[in-house]
Amino acid sequence: MLGRSHLARALRVALLAARIYLGYKLISLREKRLGLSSERAEALRRSHHTWSARNIYATAVRLQGPMIKLAQVIGSRPDLVPDEYVQVLSRLQDRVPPRPYSVVRQVLERELGRPEEVFTEFEPEPVAAASWAQVHRARLHDGRRVAVKVQYPDMEGVVRVDLATLRLLLSILNRLERGLDFMPIVEELQEFIPQELDFLREAENAQAMARVFADWPNVVVPAVVRECTTRRVLVLEYVDGVKVSDVAAMQRLGIDPQQVAQLLLEVYCQQILVHGFFNADPHPGNFLVQPGPRLVLLDFGLCRRLPPEFHRGYLRLTRAMLTGQPDELVQAFTDLGFRTQRWDPALLLAFRESFLAGARPGYAYADGELVAEANARLLRLFRQNPLVGYPREVVLIMRAVGLLSGLGRSLDSRADWIGLTLRYLPAEA
Repeated sequence: MLGRSHLARALRVALLAARIYLGYKLISLREKRLGLSSERAEALRRSHHTWSARNIYATAVRLQGPMIKLAQVIGSRPDLVPDEYVQVLSRLQDRVPPRPYSVVRQVLERELGRPEEVFTEFEPEPVAAASWAQVHRARLHDGRRVAVKVQYPDMEGVVRVDLATLRLLLSILNRLERGLDFMPIVEELQEFIPQELDFLREAENAQAMARVFADWPNVVVPAVVRECTTRRVLVLEYVDGVKVSDVAAMQRLGIDPQQVAQLLLEVYCQQILVHGFFNADPHPGNFLVQPGPRLVLLDFGLCRRLPPEFHRGYLRLTRAMLTGQPDELVQAFTDLGFRTQRWDPALLLAFRESFLAGARPGYAYADGELVAEANARLLRLFRQNPLVGYPREVVLIMRAVGLLSGLGRSLDSRADWIGLTLRYLPAEA
């Protein structure tokens, strides 16, 4: 049963979602039925974008937990959402309001004992704060500099309430917008977000990712300090670098953002295509850059290992999408479990067009106009012929690809990602 604070939290999120949704619907209705000019409608939409973004930001800061995560994802998608959302919500990538040190110390004492017995130095001001944890610099008794990630209290209860609220809202949206079934997204989140709260699992993921890039001198995965790590405290080697979103800082250090964008794509080709093990949360706050360039990977809470059969099918689908073989593309979609209400290969081909919209020659990666045009056509087709089944694993892959798309656009990437992907695809795919 929901406590009063949890019920108030759920109602606040539901009310905000309703106001945002109804605001857009009202503008569309006035444009279609009441003769509102397209110019005036666009001005009203931009105003509603700003209002919505500011209210999402304020609600996320107030509620924290999964709301911060959701707002970070929205703010990381300049390829998909209007600029007003990106301008407001991107501030949450590394500027989430932290909790007081007194709260952090209570968690440390419960998990590790007195902090002074573990650390010779511990900076009370965090270097970063995120959805359900914040990070402090410290020094161990053996002299090693470390980053200490401390989970906020009662996150499990907060996550449970927020996921239940999200499930309710998306089930309502399913009835209002019949082009897509959002329930697999909720099911995936309900399985994997609670796993992000287990820092022992995150430590295992970090060590697995270090093995993936053991032979890559231009990729850094901080080492785990296992003896100081618990379910709610994670201790890693401290690594310096500039934020991947700080293009000016990179340029001051002589780092070419184009090379960084290329390296990001290679890192994810190695993860998804070669190893079938990837971090599904590549938002800008989870990367640092060093001269070279060298890419520092951070935050391994949302890693996914693809089942072997699905991985093989996904490789076949990727090759068919990139090489433009319609028969093989339709077969690969079908084999993976994609289903529409009525059989229509044209819909699957439109899905390919949407996926490749940011890869046209002469355009920056994830060019906003191209992506918007392709996505609008895809949405129209889905409304006419809804997607009624798709594999759950695709949710996290598309999330990762979408976040990388946003990063690529912010770095003004011109990388040939189709050619790069084909080079990483195994020959048997």
